[in-house]
Amino acid sequence: MITNRLLHVILTPVLLLGLTGDLATAQRGGRGLGRGRGAPQVPVEDRGIRVNTDRALRGYTLFAPLTSDTTYLVDMEGQVVQTWTSDLAPSAWLYMRENGNVVRGGREPETSGFGGGGQGGRFQEFTFDGELVWDFSINDETRLPHHDVALLPNGNVLAVVWELQTPEEARRAGRRENLIGDRGLWPDVLVELEPRPPDLARVVWEWHAWDHLIQNLDPDLPNYGDPPEHPGRIDINGDDAAASANPPANPPTDIFHTNSVAYNAELDQIILSVPNFNEVWVIDHGTTTEEARGPAGDILYRWGNPRTYGRGTPDDQRLGFEHDARWIPPGSPGAGNIMIFSNRTPGPDGTHSRVYEIEPPVDDAGRYALPEGEPFGPAEPVWTYADDAFDATYISGAERLPNGNTLISSGPQGRLLEVSPEGEIVWEYWSPYSGEFLSGNGAANPFSIFRAIRIPDDHPALRGRALGPLDPQPAPASPQ
Repeated sequence: MITNRLLHVILTPVLLLGLTGDLATAQRGGRGLGRGRGAPQVPVEDRGIRVNTDRALRGYTLFAPLTSDTTYLVDMEGQVVQTWTSDLAPSAWLYMRENGNVVRGGREPETSGFGGGGQGGRFQEFTFDGELVWDFSINDETRLPHHDVALLPNGNVLAVVWELQTPEEARRAGRRENLIGDRGLWPDVLVELEPRPPDLARVVWEWHAWDHLIQNLDPDLPNYGDPPEHPGRIDINGDDAAASANPPANPPTDIFHTNSVAYNAELDQIILSVPNFNEVWVIDHGTTTEEARGPAGDILYRWGNPRTYGRGTPDDQRLGFEHDARWIPPGSPGAGNIMIFSNRTPGPDGTHSRVYEIEPPVDDAGRYALPEGEPFGPAEPVWTYADDAFDATYISGAERLPNGNTLISSGPQGRLLEVSPEGEIVWEYWSPYSGEFLSGNGAANPFSIFRAIRIPDDHPALRGRALGPLDPQPAPASPQ
């Protein structure tokens, strides 16, 4: 792990289921960054490649506009070299396997009671040449996938899924009465799927957040206890809605709104972004489904908002409605550290968008240090990025690249940028592509992207493929 960096970068201006040209500065320590003013709506004729320097990691960038049925692979000049077309808008997530297959979440147009940002239901896999080879759905009255999956080394797919808990079940779990609506609660379950093409999958492992609750309201109800004494448990009243001085008139059903999942093969652990708690959670994957229901399935590590487990105050909150929590992979600078896109980071003058890299207090055995009575560390990130055009209040993500740069998706604007460790923008692209699904997933901007992925030139998926710009290029969206 990298331990000698503390950079703060600002850029100014078993079951079968059918901103270009600005100067970058680096500072040591501190959190007092000014609020980004946000990127304006950019006309389509001003979109495309903005910056492409020799410091950028050579390769291709994969993305799917939230309003479109098309997935795009573009080169460093912003030219499209390949597309894939589905019959559905994306749910959010998108990945490429090492064999070149593209795996994509689809947004089911009709669901049985579930709905909201990131809703999905469909798992689709296409060959590099566009043939649909797997088309599987989970969509019933009790479960619906949403937001993200992780592709595991064994080929399985680890999915985030809403599962229904009725109003009565929420009461028995200790949820505050004024936060229980007619539709109950939709906590998350992780479901590991073994694909069975062309249209089936086998469930081989599950983890349920509902199995790891604690509440301190009613000693006669199950899971009663003091949250600070049980930091591995989830306070059912620890979310934003419960913490608010003015609870919402319409109680939220999506209590966690988990919007990303990633896997660490070296530790056999999973990290989740839980934005309604403003924190990330790490859990163990090296359990059976039955073991995961007990203490072995409790949270191993959490970071971003220690108030949720009674070991902090609002001043200790570091994350705000974050997305895309992931470990930096082996071979990339900072390997083993965790990257997080914090969309609404609290500050003295409002909220801010930030990309954080943190160094978790973990040993080689995957154990996380937790001082008695204190929150999990670290106190501060080792690297932070922001710029004055950086105000992404939802979606978005950040990926550490093998050359040490970071690919950032400022999702609401469809803006993709690669920044150096010092904060210099070395590549920047604004997607000109949109589609007809303007009501899908709350995409207020027709160019919105959940997040993009860089496919390096030496990626196994590209081996032996002669890629060049399509002729003609796909038509961009109509000018605004």
